[in-house]
Amino acid sequence: MTGVLFCSLSAFITNHATPTYYDIRQKWLPRMTDNGGLSKELPSNSNEMAQFQEVMRQQLESSMHAELEKLLGTAKGAKAEVSKKDFEGFRKLFHRFLQVKGPSVEWSKINRPPEDSIQPYDKIKAKGLPDNIADSLNKLVVVKLNGGLGTSMGCKGPKSLISVRNENTFLDLTVKQIEHLNKTYNADVPLVLMNSFNTDEDTKKILQKYTHHRVKIHTFNQSRYPRINKESLLPVAKDMAMTGENADVWYPPGHGDIYASFFNSGLLEQLIAEGKEYIFVSNIDNLGATVDLYILNHLVSQPNGKRCEFIMEVTDKTRADVKGGTLIQYDGKLRLLEIAQVPKAHVDEFKSVSKFKIFNTNNLWISLSAIKRLQEQNAMDMEIIVNPKTLDGDLNVIQLETAVGAAIKCFDNALGINVPRSRFLPVKTTSDLLLVMSNLYSLEAGSLTMSERREFPTTPHVKLGSSFTKVQEYLTRFESIPDMLELDHLTVSGDVTFGKHVSLKGTVIIIANHGDRIDIPAGSMLENKIVSGNLRILDH
Repeated sequence: MTGVLFCSLSAFITNHATPTYYDIRQKWLPRMTDNGGLSKELPSNSNEMAQFQEVMRQQLESSMHAELEKLLGTAKGAKAEVSKKDFEGFRKLFHRFLQVKGPSVEWSKINRPPEDSIQPYDKIKAKGLPDNIADSLNKLVVVKLNGGLGTSMGCKGPKSLISVRNENTFLDLTVKQIEHLNKTYNADVPLVLMNSFNTDEDTKKILQKYTHHRVKIHTFNQSRYPRINKESLLPVAKDMAMTGENADVWYPPGHGDIYASFFNSGLLEQLIAEGKEYIFVSNIDNLGATVDLYILNHLVSQPNGKRCEFIMEVTDKTRADVKGGTLIQYDGKLRLLEIAQVPKAHVDEFKSVSKFKIFNTNNLWISLSAIKRLQEQNAMDMEIIVNPKTLDGDLNVIQLETAVGAAIKCFDNALGINVPRSRFLPVKTTSDLLLVMSNLYSLEAGSLTMSERREFPTTPHVKLGSSFTKVQEYLTRFESIPDMLELDHLTVSGDVTFGKHVSLKGTVIIIANHGDRIDIPAGSMLENKIVSGNLRILDH
C-alpha cells in the first residue's frame, strides 16, 4: 500500500497544503473568526497554540460533517443506508486524522520481537496434522481481497479476472483450490470476496459460472469514501453519483477497511452462527496464498485461554523486498512497521536486510469472534495512511486509508510465522506474469508449485521493459512462453519479440534501442548472453 503516515494535522498542512503556520492562520483564521470571534493575533505560547489547533480541528470537523450531510441528501433508495454506514466510518477516520499528535512511532522504543513471537514454519509443521482434518477446515473461511482493478497491467475490470495460467484467472484458481480441499476432505470451506465499488458488479456477473462448483461463495463490499481536497480538507464530490464528473471523487479506503465492512455487512455474524472460527485473508493476486493445513491446525489446537487471535505470515526479506512492512515489538505488543512510518533519518536502517530480516506477506489468519469483539468495542486501532493523488485538472486530493495487518497489535496472543518464500507469489506486473506462466511452475488443483526440475529454489529476477507493460501487448510478443528452468536473470528493453520454443539460461539481457527491433528466432537457446542492436528475422 502506498502513501505517507503523517504525524499530525499541523505537520500535514505544513507539508502538504501550506508552507508555514502564518499561512495556516491566513487560510483558516478568517473563517473561524466569522464563526467564533477569534483574535487575529498568532498564538504566542504553547497553550494558546494548542487551543488554536483545537478550534481549527473542530471547525474542520464541523465543515466536513456539513458537507457529508449534503452528500447523503442526494443518495437514493437502499444505497442511502449503505452510504450512511460508510460515512460513519469515514467520520471516525477523519476525526482520528485530525487528532493524531506526534509521530506514529518513536524510533528509540522499537525493539526486535521476542524469539517466541515469530515461529519458524518448520516448527509449526512438525506438530503434524490431526486425524480428522475436516473438523479444522469446517472452522475456516477463505477471504480474498478483490477490490483492485487491472489498470496497472493495461486491463479493464477487476484484476482477479485476468488470465494467468492455462486460461485460468486469479478467481478461477482460487475456486479450484478451495473446491479441491472440500472434495478431498469432505469439508465445507466457503470463499468470501471483499469487493470494492470498482469490482463488485463485474465480479458478481462472473460468479454465476461457479454455481455447480463445490464452494459456497459470498461477497461483501468495501466502504466508499470521498476523496478530500488537499487545500480545503473537504470532499471533492458534489453528490453521491459515481459517473461523469464524479467518477474519480470516490475511493475504497485500503484493505484495513475489511474489519468494519465485514462486520457491517452482517456476513461476519452469519459465519460465526454457522460455526466458523477463523478467516484466512490474502490478496487475490498472491498465487502462493493457499490454505495451509499446518497453520490452521496450530490455530485450532491452542488451549482456550491462550487462543491465538491473529497470525501474520512473514518471510525472509531479500533486496527486492526492502520496502515491505516488518514486525517489531512496541509497547509490549507485536506491531507492523511500514516504511511510511519510518522517520527519514532511519529509512536506510529500515531497509537493512541484516536488522529487519522479515517482511509481511499479507497472508493473515484472524479470529472471527475477536473481530466482532473489537468492532463492538470500537477498539480496532490502525495507523492512518495519507495517500496523495492528483485528479484531472491538476486537482490535488488526499485519501485516508488503513492496512489490514496494522491491526495486529489489537489482537490477543498475536503471532508471526516465518513461512517459505513459495507462499509469497504476487503477480503485480507482466514480469511476474511471465514467471507464473512459464515452466518454472506446475499447476495442480489450482495451486502453483515450483517445478522439481528447477535446481534452485529461488525464482529468477525478471524485468520486462515498458513495451511489455500491458497484458495484451505482452502476449503478442511471445509466440510461446520461453523455457526458463535454468534462468537466473532476464532483462528485456525495447521492441523485442520471442519466437516459439525459445530457451533462456543464466543471465540474459536483450536491449533494442529506440527505432531498432529484435526478433528472437524460434528454437533459440540464449545462455549468459547480451543481445543488442537490430536483429530481425523476416519471412520470404
